[in-house]
Amino acid sequence: MRLATFEAPNGEAMPGVITDDKIVAIDAPDMVAVFGLGAEGVDRARHAPGPTFLLDEVRLLAPIMPKKFFHTSGNFREHEEESKRVHFSHKIAPWIVFFQNVDAIIGPGAPVIYPPHLTSELDHEIELAVVIGKSGKHFGPDEAMEYVGGYTIFNDITARDIQRKEMESGVFSMCKGIDSFCPVGPWIVTADEIPDPHDLRVELRVNGAPRQQSHTSHMWTTIPEIIAHYSPMGYSAGDLLSLGTVAGVAGFRPDAKDYYLKPGDIIECEIERIGVLSNPVIAWEDVYGASAPASSSHTT
Repeated sequence: MRLATFEAPNGEAMPGVITDDKIVAIDAPDMVAVFGLGAEGVDRARHAPGPTFLLDEVRLLAPIMPKKFFHTSGNFREHEEESKRVHFSHKIAPWIVFFQNVDAIIGPGAPVIYPPHLTSELDHEIELAVVIGKSGKHFGPDEAMEYVGGYTIFNDITARDIQRKEMESGVFSMCKGIDSFCPVGPWIVTADEIPDPHDLRVELRVNGAPRQQSHTSHMWTTIPEIIAHYSPMGYSAGDLLSLGTVAGVAGFRPDAKDYYLKPGDIIECEIERIGVLSNPVIAWEDVYGASAPASSSHTT
């Protein structure tokens, strides 16, 4: 089942279930509330009696606006290996986590806004993300998959120049949490539709050209282990948990400057069994109708 949040023709945002070329509204205030109802919420979605719209009549939004977004990384050995080519300042290893800025979340088709006063090294990172299906804490890997409500796609947009400056202290967050740097979508595929999340092809394209191509079987830890590891912080139904990126990011290429994102680019993130999350990169001036503020000191 594909669950989405959409803007109806009257401008109202509502959760829905996609069937073929239609979307049916779910009787709930938002997608977090759907997952908060547990099995009842999934059943309500499956038998949604609400208004029905053609998909081309509505605009898909980010499928969920979570209470918390657990941003984990370092889960693919290949990403750590490619970082060595450019002598990245810190080892990329499992058990890296921070909270993503949920206000930076955007949906499919929404623009990633290029802020030239903040960065000149805008990068992409395709990631599989777990939607937490029920609240819980302090559980082990054997129980972890019981907490998976579904899966979606996350494009971890990163300002590499800001990241290098932040990493001088060993931590980073702003480089990935700037406004519009968090595309999520295009929808949520419920867990029953993906029996093995370790068996999914992953590909990110820029202007149609493949940049990142890999497979979730390449993880050097497992999804149940990751979910369980962070459970002491406590999950709420509808939370998101990202699972890290694969090799092929621009910033870890010897010729990185030729691959950083720029206004006019179209980024497509595709994960098998889920779909394609597409977002354009838009110039600051085209969004705000004015030049960007004076250059920031974040990268100096």
